[in-house]
Amino acid sequence: MMIQTAFFNCDACLLARKLLGKVIRRNYHGHWLAARIIETEAYYLQEKGSHASLGYTAKRKALFMPAGTIYMYYARGKDSLNISSKGTGNAVLIKSAFPFSDTLSSKKALSIMQQLNPTASGDIRPAEKLCRGQTLLCQALNLKVTRWDQQVFDANRFYIDDINDKPEKIIQTTRLGIPAGRDEQLAYRFIDHTYSRYCTENPLTRRRWVEGKQFWIITP
Repeated sequence: MMIQTAFFNCDACLLARKLLGKVIRRNYHGHWLAARIIETEAYYLQEKGSHASLGYTAKRKALFMPAGTIYMYYARGKDSLNISSKGTGNAVLIKSAFPFSDTLSSKKALSIMQQLNPTASGDIRPAEKLCRGQTLLCQALNLKVTRWDQQVFDANRFYIDDINDKPEKIIQTTRLGIPAGRDEQLAYRFIDHTYSRYCTENPLTRRRWVEGKQFWIITP
C-alpha cells in the first residue's frame, strides 16, 4: 500500500525510525524495481548538520515545503534522496536499502538494478552492496535530482510502500559525514538491526564502540 502524505507529517527522528522496513518502489521503463529501507538519518532546521540550517535557497526549497515532499541533492556529484518531515526545514535522508522482491516486482528487477549501478570497473555489483549508501541507492533505482527534487510521490512511478514488516530491533547512533563542530555528536542515524551488516557503516563491528556509549539498541 502506498504510504500517504500524513505518514510523513511527524518528528524527523520518529519518521526516520518509521521508514525502516518500508519499501521504495520505482517504475523503470515498465519494470517495477524495489528496495527495502534499512538505514536513515534525521535532520532538523535548528541543528548545524542540516542543509536547512544554512538557510532557504531555491535549491533547498523542498526542505521548506510540506511534509512528504521529496528533497534530492548531489552528494559528491551523485544523487541523494531525502523526504521532508513535520516542521519547517526538517527531513529524513534515506541512507541505505536492500534489494527487495515480491509479487509486485519485475522478474528482471535485480538484473536491471545491477545494470543501472555497476562497479567502477563496470562489473556486476553484488546485491548486498547494490544500495549500500545514499548515492548507490539512487543509482540502482534511477532516481535523479533533475526529475524528483521538490516533487511528491507518484503511485505510477515512484513511491514508498508499507508492507507491514517492521524491524524487531533498531540501532541508534551518530550520523555519518558530519564535520566537526556541526552537531556531529547527535544520534540521529537509525539502522534495521537485522540488516546492519548491509548498511553504510555498521556500529556493531566498529572497534572500541560500546553499546550504551556510541550506539543504542531500541525497539520500534
